[in-house]
Amino acid sequence: MTDFAFLDELGPEKVLEVYDPATGLKGFVVIDNVAAGPAIGGVRIAADVSREECFRLARAMTLKNAMAGLAHGGGKSAIVADPTMAPAEKIQLIRAFGHAIRDLEDYIPGPDMGTNEQYMAHLRDVTGRAVGLPVEVGGIPLDEIGATGFGLVAALEVVSELSELELAGARVVVQGFGSVGQHAARFLEERGARLVGVADSHGARQAEQGFDLESLLAHKRSGGSVADFTEGEAITPDELLGVPCEIWIPAARPDVIRADNVSRMQTRVVVQGANIPATLEAERLLAERGVLVIPDFVANAGGVICAAVEYHDGSQAQAMATIAARIRGNVREVITRSRAEDALPRSVALAIARERVERAMSFRRTA
Repeated sequence: MTDFAFLDELGPEKVLEVYDPATGLKGFVVIDNVAAGPAIGGVRIAADVSREECFRLARAMTLKNAMAGLAHGGGKSAIVADPTMAPAEKIQLIRAFGHAIRDLEDYIPGPDMGTNEQYMAHLRDVTGRAVGLPVEVGGIPLDEIGATGFGLVAALEVVSELSELELAGARVVVQGFGSVGQHAARFLEERGARLVGVADSHGARQAEQGFDLESLLAHKRSGGSVADFTEGEAITPDELLGVPCEIWIPAARPDVIRADNVSRMQTRVVVQGANIPATLEAERLLAERGVLVIPDFVANAGGVICAAVEYHDGSQAQAMATIAARIRGNVREVITRSRAEDALPRSVALAIARERVERAMSFRRTA
């Protein structure tokens, strides 16, 4: 697929490939749209990340930031490397990346898969800008406080109100038990839900009666994986799709829910913690079965909302309040309109977000 396949009236505005032979750095930066303000988007590290994925994620950030009502456009960057490399090696790679993007003043990097607050502090040291920073340098550690997971639960609270879905007693499956998935599970357990299926990059497990979440979280903090946890039954990642539940949360890589596997799902709601985790055809098939899908750029905006509040010198309390208000309002509007128009939630959300981006673009100088 050529780069031009991604070009439309919204963007992208700038695309770069970055290299540094000394560190082995190879990466991509896509600045999709900056009509509302400088682009915010995470820095992803993955061995198999592609330029195409970076394009798609940058557009998702444009839509997400517009949907959240932020004074920022969307962008994304990706570094092709093993995210499990030694910390010292990763710092060297991140700092090389920082030198490569130092002059891209319309792009503000943040944490994503394979990066965290520590690495954003190094990027800010090199470039003078980054979000998702450690507290010690004035940041709001969005991964540590679970900003994105908190936003997913805010979305589910609205779903509960509008769809007669009780969170208390609800069975939850989380695919991708990193920062987003762990915090989502924790916040949901506080509301009475129970985790019955979980996967990380090493394996998957199910437990019909629910996992002891605190034990699982402690196991992960100690460096363990879902695969070697002692509770529950080991299953394959593909089998996780079929674990019966009320809430299924994809919180890992793109396109994990597709037309060829969506029929296995036994859930009432899919709330997308990852960016672009399902294909459009899969979402259509789920809708035909009465499964409600809350799109990524609506549901998982908690992290970028937190980042934007940090960037404008707001507090953690302000960030959490803004996450709850923006996401709840957007989810309510999307569900209400999708029912009234008999349309996919994604179609409704896209229309809302694109209208906001186009409105911002209308204020730009054309000559």
